[in-house]
Amino acid sequence: MKETVNKALLWRYATKVFDPEKILTKEELHPVLDAMRLAPSAFGLPIWKAVVITDKSLRTKLRAAAWNQPQVTDASHLIVLAVRKHIDEKLVDAYIAQMAKTRNTDIESLTGFGDMMKGFIRSKDAGWIREWAARQTYIALGFALETAALHQIDTCPMEGFDPKQFDEILGLDAQGLESKVIFAIGHRSNEDTSALAAKVRLPDTEIFIGMN
Repeated sequence: MKETVNKALLWRYATKVFDPEKILTKEELHPVLDAMRLAPSAFGLPIWKAVVITDKSLRTKLRAAAWNQPQVTDASHLIVLAVRKHIDEKLVDAYIAQMAKTRNTDIESLTGFGDMMKGFIRSKDAGWIREWAARQTYIALGFALETAALHQIDTCPMEGFDPKQFDEILGLDAQGLESKVIFAIGHRSNEDTSALAAKVRLPDTEIFIGMN
């Protein structure tokens, strides 16, 4: 399994040129989306949502708000990871209710866990909570990128976009959401010379610090 994962990670790269004719099926896309759904998140709270976009006209508008990068329109799908603007006790209560239902247990037995989460949220200011929430989206992004690579599906994570314009175009503000990171997903074009470039990373000795 280790060799399979390492081979997939060596195969993947931030795809610059996608083949617009190669469209992912629902069956191909599902493992990637499911990996995001199952990815770790703080307390397990549903802090983020993913907007999955295929509409070409909509993506043309988004491309203008993303430095005109072709991946936005040429990939099979564009996925926008957005976080909830309001993370409060109501979200905790809804999550506890879902947990009780899923595990077939009484809500009362989960009161301590719910109170702990509420206490954590109350102890932080709004700015800290927003940054904390944003970091959760990158965990989901990482799981998506690796899962896609294992299925030999190409991706390109992107921060080069205007979040406010994206939020306006997608109507995210009205849904209490704000975009944080996006990624294009599909299949590379044969014209993408970046696929042939060797992956450049520092050796283990310059990355990992051992503490004995």
